[in-house]
Amino acid sequence: MQNILAIWQREMKSYFVSPIAYVVLTVFLFLFGLFFFGNLTEVVQYTTMMQAQFGQGGQPFDVPAYVTQQLMRTTSVILLFLIPMLTMGLFSEEKKRGTIELLLTTPVGNLQALMGKYLASLTFLAILLAAGAVTLSPLFIYGQPDWKPILAAFLGMLLYGAALLALGLFVSTLTESQIVAVVITFGLGLLLWLVSVFASSATGATRDVINYLSVISHLDDFIKGVIDTSHIIYYVTFAFVGLFLAYRSLESMRWKG
Repeated sequence: MQNILAIWQREMKSYFVSPIAYVVLTVFLFLFGLFFFGNLTEVVQYTTMMQAQFGQGGQPFDVPAYVTQQLMRTTSVILLFLIPMLTMGLFSEEKKRGTIELLLTTPVGNLQALMGKYLASLTFLAILLAAGAVTLSPLFIYGQPDWKPILAAFLGMLLYGAALLALGLFVSTLTESQIVAVVITFGLGLLLWLVSVFASSATGATRDVINYLSVISHLDDFIKGVIDTSHIIYYVTFAFVGLFLAYRSLESMRWKG
């Protein structure tokens, strides 16, 4: 456990020593805030128009729920672009600098090195989401939204991100080029994001299987405030498979070395 913590501390320092953390954090908060206030403005204009047309007799409209749901759907796309930047150098940079052999031959071990790096990237993702949550404070300052669906949405976003981080970590073990790692991770993530599109041409069990493989289809219930254990199992299993493949990739490097 101490070795995992040491690797975690090292990776967290490397994030904030390089400009990557600041670039990712700035871009995420800018886009998160931009879309939040854009969605909020759109809803306020809509409700104002409806009140002017129908008065107070119109149907009630849950502004915080609508704004949060639209924002989370947009955030899932933003993370699809940003997460490869968090994982691109986890092992690629080690291979490029020639320190991967030293890391793999120390008493730390492949699994501990893997978990330390993964937990560091997961921690940074949690920081991103926590910083984004602060942006939603106007909803609580000027209203009384139900916090439980919002919390469920952030939980789903964390699980979604954790799955993509495991995928990116695996890709990072395959190449010493960070650019290649970014492109492959984004490409695979986009493929898993769009796989449900191909389900429209399938029928029966095949369609169900394709829909289940879609990394975004399991996020929708979380965004609506519904926590379904089947979706949690999917993301946890996805992350486990990604970490397992990364571990096997490291093991192969140890044997080759």
